[in-house]
Amino acid sequence: MRKVNERFATLGELKASGYRPRSVKDEIRTNLIGRLRTGEPLFPGVVGYDDSVVPQIVNALLARQNFILLGLRGQAKSRIIRQLIAFLDPEIPILAGSEVNDDPLAPVSKYGRLLIEEHGDAAPVEWVTRDARFVEKLATPDVTIADIIGDVDPIRAARGGHVLADELTIHFGLLPRANRGIFALNELPDLAGKIQVGLFNIMQEGDIQIKGYPVRLPLDVLLVFTANPEDYTARGKIITPLKDRIGSEISTHYPASVEAGVRITGQEAWLDRTATEGLPVAIPVFIAEAIERIAFLGREDRRVDQRSGVSQRMPISVLETAVSNAERRSLVCGENVVVPRPSDIHAALPSITGKLELEYEGELIGTERIARDLIAEAAQETFHAWGGEAVAEQLDEIVDYFDRGGVLQVGDTASAAASLEGFRTVPGLVEAVTEMGLAVPDSAGHTVAACELVLEALVAEKRITRSDGGSYARMPRRRPDAPPKPTFEA
Repeated sequence: MRKVNERFATLGELKASGYRPRSVKDEIRTNLIGRLRTGEPLFPGVVGYDDSVVPQIVNALLARQNFILLGLRGQAKSRIIRQLIAFLDPEIPILAGSEVNDDPLAPVSKYGRLLIEEHGDAAPVEWVTRDARFVEKLATPDVTIADIIGDVDPIRAARGGHVLADELTIHFGLLPRANRGIFALNELPDLAGKIQVGLFNIMQEGDIQIKGYPVRLPLDVLLVFTANPEDYTARGKIITPLKDRIGSEISTHYPASVEAGVRITGQEAWLDRTATEGLPVAIPVFIAEAIERIAFLGREDRRVDQRSGVSQRMPISVLETAVSNAERRSLVCGENVVVPRPSDIHAALPSITGKLELEYEGELIGTERIARDLIAEAAQETFHAWGGEAVAEQLDEIVDYFDRGGVLQVGDTASAAASLEGFRTVPGLVEAVTEMGLAVPDSAGHTVAACELVLEALVAEKRITRSDGGSYARMPRRRPDAPPKPTFEA
């Protein structure tokens, strides 16, 4: 084998080095085994799949199988397939000028064979990096055989003086150009059936036919697909012979726990505003949890179309928008740190409504109403997860304050100091968040966020009410002397 960082420029030098070709699946398998032995992370940044999806992918790669990732939107399918590049060698040799990454010792194209016939051991060799060996394509209904497999190029035939049946007239598509590498096809069911036929023929027999001319092309490629289960019935389907040739069907999923979801959202959201003259951001843990619970509740709400799912991109967008609303407030008020509150989550409503697909019942209610319900429920669950039952006495004091006619206006542009003064007028409120451990003595912003969380939980429990403008008051009650509501009998 060649020495590290030593490149051989000709076929003869490559042969003398002891180089031996191997298939891309063997190459991936060998490098994967090395990572498993050293304990190096296999898919950095992919959270929540260590005990489910990742072992199945590892099994497929060890078995040298093509596989498909099946899951709803926002489940890291594209991220996973792009990280497969890490299992390729840093670089490999090819015959110089080859469009299909011809192995110098075993060329598959006519161009490669003619190059060796003409130059022998002096045939020039190039080196390609692992990034150049990954080809990705989004399947759409307008994708053609020419895009994936290739087509006859009349101009090339005319310039080279070749007949159209000559392999040298072919302009190769994406799949042959991925030879000795990875070919990833996203949203496979959207691909027309006749194109899928071309794929399984390559996978099994290794031959292609272009414009009626048979061309034997034994490609060496790892095929990876992604698909959304909804696509099987809504827009297209995967033809049975192709499914039969895919080694493993691996199902992805949304985070199994709120903690895992918080990790993913925190990792993916753009939160470092200091690089662009912004303020430092301090996100209370309970705020991050409340935002994550919105997605979890949406995935269980019968008014939301569960076939479409609630993408993990939703809490990421909500967190970014909530932080931006808090950042705007901090800049206006002259504060030196950005601390988002529940009212900032309400300000992020556009990041929720655009990502919810509703059932018929939900359409009748409206996306905005459902989004506000999810925010309130998320605040309630977060409040109880942090031990809200332990402050029942303080909660009674808070509700009693509003029942006696107390009203509290919480503006999302009010500073943390001004908001805290307003919250101190509500008996038991600051005491409740202090006892729960949500308040931070040297951070008015954290304490204000905690107070708003308590009030949002009470709203969800229908013990007080909140207007769209952020005003808290008592729940409307029927007057004792009010006439009874009319009843109707069949």
